[in-house]
Amino acid sequence: MTGEDISKNINLELKQQVKGYMIKPCLAVIQIGNNDINDTYINAKIKTGNEIGIYVKHISFSEDTKEIEIINKIVELNNDDYVNGIVLELPIPEKYNREKLINYIARNKDVDGLTDLNLGKIFNNKKAYIPCVAQAVLVMCDFYNIALEGKHVVIINRSSLIGKPLAGLLLNRDATVTVCHSKTENLQSIINMADIVVSAVGKPNFITKDMLKENTVVFDVGVSKIDGILSGDVDNNKIDTKVAYLTPVIGGLGPVGISMLFRNVIESYQKMNDDK
Repeated sequence: MTGEDISKNINLELKQQVKGYMIKPCLAVIQIGNNDINDTYINAKIKTGNEIGIYVKHISFSEDTKEIEIINKIVELNNDDYVNGIVLELPIPEKYNREKLINYIARNKDVDGLTDLNLGKIFNNKKAYIPCVAQAVLVMCDFYNIALEGKHVVIINRSSLIGKPLAGLLLNRDATVTVCHSKTENLQSIINMADIVVSAVGKPNFITKDMLKENTVVFDVGVSKIDGILSGDVDNNKIDTKVAYLTPVIGGLGPVGISMLFRNVIESYQKMNDDK
């Protein structure tokens, strides 16, 4: 179950939209510190942005940067009429207040959908910018005709980036949702009852064949790097004989999530220019 064809189709549609704009839409990506996985995602955003015709402005801060300097940059970007979206690339070093930094992003430029206001709207089923990985799960389910209504979905992640918004979105689609995390007891038995599993743990081989019931749909969202090679949460050893669908680490949810991000950037661009 790959996302590459879905992403290509969405990106082509976005490219056609951008062709008619006199000024390129712009996404600002803020990075704090060095992180190989963050570098991989930022490079993918820059590459996709170039293909669509969206300028990706990469702003990098060292881990020694004072928090107020980052806040000042976010405020500057908020006031820049040529910037249509702002993303704080996660994770960031623990010494920084992630929620504080994210909530400095103007709500109309929060294309990652991570401010308190946007996240709150999801649970009230109101229109909002939706976190892109969570949105990608729903897009892939729709594309592959994977039913959600009445299905038991187990999410192994409770972050604001994936687990919490995805739980809200799935509830809005009448799924039965269980959110698991590091303190969850009897995790294996819970996973074994799931129709759909979304794993975003970041531990290689965390999900094994014996944990799943027959014909489970598995979204492998967790990413880690071992000896320079990207790895997901799923132990792929003979798991294909057990599951109905499984997303690969490369070419799975990632490309669709990036397409969702740029769709949000274009929506912000249109709103900003309609207001002028």
